[in-house]
Amino acid sequence: MSYKWPNKDPDEILDYSVDWSRFLDAATIASVTWYIDNADGVKTQYDDTDVVNGLQKVSQTETTTVATIRLSLGTNNVQYKLYCSMTDNEGLTAERSVTIRIRNN
Repeated sequence: MSYKWPNKDPDEILDYSVDWSRFLDAATIASVTWYIDNADGVKTQYDDTDVVNGLQKVSQTETTTVATIRLSLGTNNVQYKLYCSMTDNEGLTAERSVTIRIRNN
């Protein structure tokens, strides 16, 4: 199942989050890695300041239950697929995919 974030204007720099609290129960986030499908549709690790297909990952943060990615740029009318991979303090790993569409306001 893929989640969907609201549309983003290419001129905006915005934060988008994945809330892991229901999955974690009493555990906490130990680490988060973000991925994005590249131009060939291949899942690729998405590091800070990387620009993939025109969408830039500015940074990432996490609390004990929420992973957040800050995005800028993007190509108008393109839908991107990102993945949030989370490892908790008990060593369990889970991943959620999410899509975001770029639209000029």
